[in-house]
Amino acid sequence: MTTLTVAPDSPFGLHNLPYGVYSTPGSPPRVATRLGDSVIDLARLLHDEVFAQPTLNPFMAQGYDRWGAVRRQIPELVTGDVPDDAVHALGDVTLHLPIEVADYVDFYASEHHAANLGRLFRPDNPDPLTPNWKHLPVGYHGRASSIVVSGTDIVRPCGQRKGKDDPAPVFGPSTRLDIEAELGFVVGTGSAMGESIPVEEAERHLFGVVVFNDWSARDIQAWEYVPLGPNLGKSFASTISPWVVPMLALEDARVPTPAQDPQPLPYLSMQPPWGLDVELSVRWNGQEVSRPPYREVYWSPAQMLAHLTVNGAPSRTGDVFASGTISGPAKETRGAFIELTWGGAEPVTVGGEQRTFLEDGDEIVITASAPGPDGTRLGFGEARGRILPARSTPAHRADDTGGTG
Repeated sequence: MTTLTVAPDSPFGLHNLPYGVYSTPGSPPRVATRLGDSVIDLARLLHDEVFAQPTLNPFMAQGYDRWGAVRRQIPELVTGDVPDDAVHALGDVTLHLPIEVADYVDFYASEHHAANLGRLFRPDNPDPLTPNWKHLPVGYHGRASSIVVSGTDIVRPCGQRKGKDDPAPVFGPSTRLDIEAELGFVVGTGSAMGESIPVEEAERHLFGVVVFNDWSARDIQAWEYVPLGPNLGKSFASTISPWVVPMLALEDARVPTPAQDPQPLPYLSMQPPWGLDVELSVRWNGQEVSRPPYREVYWSPAQMLAHLTVNGAPSRTGDVFASGTISGPAKETRGAFIELTWGGAEPVTVGGEQRTFLEDGDEIVITASAPGPDGTRLGFGEARGRILPARSTPAHRADDTGGTG
């Protein structure tokens, strides 16, 4: 038997206990929790085969009451004698995508981010926000199959792009590759087609939170998004952290959202709407360049989920919806490089070089933490990705030889 110890200031202490999926050499992936730098196999700890699965989905599907019961049980067991075969050092395991992603929606819920992009793209408009922005959580439907776990390399995407001075569109690798520092919310139990999830019931459906990087090819996005919105500029990859921090662990991180004016329509009304005091950090090749604050996000997670389902669209265990870029009022809190460098006009210094967008070989690491009980901090792990060169495609090869894409 093993007696586990954890430093009092560990971001993965007893108040956190996130869920993830791990494997050891020669063994299939299984569900675990994390205490300090120890990964604890939950099937062996709890003697429950629902955790001997390669994904959290079967456990999440058991529902809110079951999540609470397990969360009360784990601290009692990990502070006693733990079976030796249930404990692994973090450095000895491989961490996997923790959920089977059923569907994915990305929102645009930060007023600072939306206003900054409005000023960049519509400089002559006195109101940088679109007319609908303060009436509903704007979002787009993304691609679930390209959500990958932290540590996965990201291949530079190719696509059509057309600069303002280009006579015609061209095809090739994106030259304005960007990040978006976000939080992702994991739906534990869904809703049937034709039904919706009211804001006051959202907490019973929301299982947990991950760090989320919505990689964005701004040049591809700019050419394609009118009139239907993002597609290939977003669909090539999104990175999430391997640990899902339970919503039940985040009670001490709850804060009111910024004041919502005008009053939202009744299906979005909350008294008051709640957000989360989560602080993110963006590191570009090891250098911190931004600290986006999630507490500044205008729309609540509950409002986003209510809006996502209000038309009767079904939701399922394993659905993910992301917040959209998190940005604060100051330059050093902007969560995307298109904002941080003001569309490339104001480069930042990274490693002694002036930089605007991502180059091949660059690595981005986004981390996050939130307040816990008794002055503790809860860690979310990291969303890490390194940019690889674009791969040749038939259209790209045609361009290289003088053909058209």
